[in-house]
Amino acid sequence: MKKLLFSAFILLATGAGAQESRESKDTAEIKPAAKGVIYGDFLNTTGAILGVSDLKLQADNAAYNGKISGKVVEVCKSMGCWIKLEKADGTTFTVKSKDHAFFMPQSLVGHTVVVDGSASVKEVSEEARRHMAEDAGKSKEEIEKIKGAKKEVQFVARGVQVVD
Repeated sequence: MKKLLFSAFILLATGAGAQESRESKDTAEIKPAAKGVIYGDFLNTTGAILGVSDLKLQADNAAYNGKISGKVVEVCKSMGCWIKLEKADGTTFTVKSKDHAFFMPQSLVGHTVVVDGSASVKEVSEEARRHMAEDAGKSKEEIEKIKGAKKEVQFVARGVQVVD
């Protein structure tokens, strides 16, 4: 019986230690925002780069593959897995890291970035919209106001580079 309890304790302790080291590793690896820093895959900022306000996709089958640039106004407070870029009309545009492959720091807010990836029009469920609001640190009242699915342009990034 003592051996069984001791084995269970060792297993639990090992699992807890592995989880703790993974979490601290993930946050320790996020570089602070500074000109030239790249999150995700290396990208070349030369060539055609659309301003975030110039990306216009409306049809369900419309898509764009390439680079866009914009000023970061918000970063996911939970993990840093998405950012919001400001458009000329004051609205925002969400950019998610592909497969949660990289994370971005809160210090990215206020910086201009170039994002390399693909965009398409998707229907986002009420549940997903509420989850994004939670990750953004919105209040319970704001989250409860979110009703129904909504079509929006989603940009999935392979890489993000700080340009200023």
